[in-house]
Amino acid sequence: LLVSRRSGRGRAPSRRRGCGLAPAGAAALLAGASCLCYGRSLQGEFVHDDVWAIVNNPDVRPGAPLRWGIFTNDFWGKGMAENTSHKSYRPLCVLTFKLNIFLTGMNPFYFHAVNVILHCLVTLVLMYTCDKAVFRNRGLAFATALLFAVHPIHTEAVAGIVGRADVLACLLFLLAFLSYNRSVDQHHVGECFPPTTSPFFLLLSLFLGTCAMLVKETGITVFGVCLVYDFFSLSHKQEKSSNGVIHQRGPQQPASPQPPSLPAHPHRENGKQHRFPHRGAWGGCHSPSPPEPKSSGFPVSPRAVWSLMRYLTARSNRNFLLTMRPFLKRAALVISYVIVILYFRLWLMGGSMPLFSEQDNPASFSPYILTRFLTYSYLLAFNVWLLLAPVTLCYDWQVGSIPLVETIWDVRNLATILLAVVMTLLSLHCLAAFKRLEHKEVLVGLVFLVFPFIPASNLFFRVGFVVAERVLYMPSMGYCILFVHGLRKLCTCLNRWGATTLTVCTALLLLLFSWKTVKQNEIWLSRESLFRSGVQTLPHNAKVHYNYANFLKDQGRNREAIYHYRTALRLYPRHASALNNLGTLTRDTAEAKMYYQRALQLNPQHNRALFNLGNLLKSQERKEEAINLLKDSIKYGPEFADAYSSLASLLAEQERFKEAEEIYQAGIKNCPDSSDLHNNYGVFLVDTGSPEKAVAHYQQAITLSPSHHVAMGNLGRLYRSLGDNSVAEEWYKRFSSSHLHSVLLSNLLQALDAIDKALQLKPKDPKVISELFFTKGNQLREQNLLDKAFESYKAAVELNPDQAQAWMNMGGIQHIKGNYVSARAYYERALQLVPDSKLLQENLAKLDRLEKRLQEVREKDQT
Repeated sequence: LLVSRRSGRGRAPSRRRGCGLAPAGAAALLAGASCLCYGRSLQGEFVHDDVWAIVNNPDVRPGAPLRWGIFTNDFWGKGMAENTSHKSYRPLCVLTFKLNIFLTGMNPFYFHAVNVILHCLVTLVLMYTCDKAVFRNRGLAFATALLFAVHPIHTEAVAGIVGRADVLACLLFLLAFLSYNRSVDQHHVGECFPPTTSPFFLLLSLFLGTCAMLVKETGITVFGVCLVYDFFSLSHKQEKSSNGVIHQRGPQQPASPQPPSLPAHPHRENGKQHRFPHRGAWGGCHSPSPPEPKSSGFPVSPRAVWSLMRYLTARSNRNFLLTMRPFLKRAALVISYVIVILYFRLWLMGGSMPLFSEQDNPASFSPYILTRFLTYSYLLAFNVWLLLAPVTLCYDWQVGSIPLVETIWDVRNLATILLAVVMTLLSLHCLAAFKRLEHKEVLVGLVFLVFPFIPASNLFFRVGFVVAERVLYMPSMGYCILFVHGLRKLCTCLNRWGATTLTVCTALLLLLFSWKTVKQNEIWLSRESLFRSGVQTLPHNAKVHYNYANFLKDQGRNREAIYHYRTALRLYPRHASALNNLGTLTRDTAEAKMYYQRALQLNPQHNRALFNLGNLLKSQERKEEAINLLKDSIKYGPEFADAYSSLASLLAEQERFKEAEEIYQAGIKNCPDSSDLHNNYGVFLVDTGSPEKAVAHYQQAITLSPSHHVAMGNLGRLYRSLGDNSVAEEWYKRFSSSHLHSVLLSNLLQALDAIDKALQLKPKDPKVISELFFTKGNQLREQNLLDKAFESYKAAVELNPDQAQAWMNMGGIQHIKGNYVSARAYYERALQLVPDSKLLQENLAKLDRLEKRLQEVREKDQT
């Protein structure tokens, strides 16, 4: 794949030298390699950022209508102008998620399938690009694309569904580059800069580049790549005739021989013929010059320096400026267009930049310029190392993964210096070869490597990560081009056996990369495997311990979750969210309060900690403090629906009904997709004597969440209290047939069977029998068998009259049925046993409001 053979003497060299593979065969091999490496990812779930970008995104999730908000919201569904917005404007990527759901629902298989297909397309287009605009050698283009197809650094972008933004943007990036290349006359060298022969393809390039930017922000860098490639490459087009003599094509001389003023012999190096001469079209633009010094063989030779100086001094030459006119026109069009779309994006952002925390990008919060400079520089070297040796890969590199470089004596600065030296030599090599146009692939490799990475480099603005593997998806194209070019140059310096050995080693490297990619795919199959791998790979990273603790908490594995929360705090004591979540798992209220307060000391605007501390103070009867904290929680988290419900409930307890209703309405306005908020507002409306309004909110809750069995049960009870038993029966049936209730019903039936068997044993202690009847009543009430539940509670209080909870539940059943007099009697009997019960007092207050409402209705009817 890597050794290019010379053609026989007297024969024209082939324009497409390479491996002998037909284009269709090469494409099939590349697509097969991509599918084999990433086929395992098709079994993956929604993990990590997929949950926030798809499952919880109000612009994407099922049932959400297609709204113009997609074009004004960020990637996560928040308004671009909001302070809490991530400012990542990717509406076209969001639309692909929406299309996925429209065609195949929320099945993650099809989301992953689209990602794999897009990766295959990027690989094929990269091979075509390298064949047409870089190597002009099908074998080298195939090797570049194969390395790209199997490189493990791409696993996060392909196996993670949100990585579609990087993959699709890369595809559009390449298409925009090819369109720009197609818009320029490929054979015109009568002037130094060829004219634009196809305005259509130039406009198409602008359109595709804009689409790439609307998929991911880094797509805009394609315009810089196109201009640099135009300036250094498209302005030099020569071809060889069959006898090896250089020919130039002008607009009036399709195949005229080279002018005598230019040397006709081709440049040779190591006995091999180069495709470009010492002097090209630029010779016609410059005045005669003294003889050039003989080349020393080093890329930055005296001859190259002399040529570069001639070029720089020629900028003042009027003829040279005239020849640049076609390029300047294209550059002016592209730059003006980029300024316009950047201004539009800034307008969408409301003129503000995204707000990130210290744990997102610790270096950017350092007060020392030297620390920021050294750390940012080292991160560049670290990203290059990930491309060279992707041994250690992790889904998250934040919070302690890479310690700050705080002094010039840090040994890691050697990696930074090495990278600077290599990049400087490559850049000088491109400039030195500018006259001869040798090694154009070095130029293309450099611009493909550097330009797409600029937005992630912290050069122009702060980014919200330390290292992110998926942002290397586009830059890796340049790495692959440089890697294959280096192998080709190395092959030319080796004998036959050496070249064969190098080819075998390259094949082994590709196999090793493929194996690593397959293993990384297994990590991305589920949340548990992904988060556990992060802890195993980077045990000193506080963020991976925090994420794994969140997963364990969701699974009810609280003891393990507490361990990993504490580990995260040991590694990063300023992790406010870890303190807040640890407080929610702590049974000791004093300790929990301490965690919440510490979290708020670190981040006074932490809306979850404000919410949790407010609820804790509410349980301690410190209601005014709780109200203030819950209001602050809403202020700093206006889309946190639970805070609205908790605050409104607290205000309702204090009979501040007008304020409570305003809070509910504000919550529904800011969180229109919260089914729980609609359900809770419905309960509030019933309690305050507006059952007709409550119906609409119960129904909206069920519309937003078709399996919301609580809203179904509430709606059934409401219709029953209104006397519409037929409609109530329908909602009870829907409630009973819901999947969640079926699971609960199965468990309840098993519990009832166990209780009946225990009663058959006829225990001697009346209190034991009373407790069994009370438990049976609870199980029957869960099945909505209210009459049977009432009988069980009645049997319980007959055996044990001090069973306060049974008296209260009997009152609740009568309350639901509309027998308010009986309900009051049972509530008051229970209140005699537990006079401090806040719930009983609330229920009696609800009865008072209902009776008052009914009295008003009767008086109105009488009048």
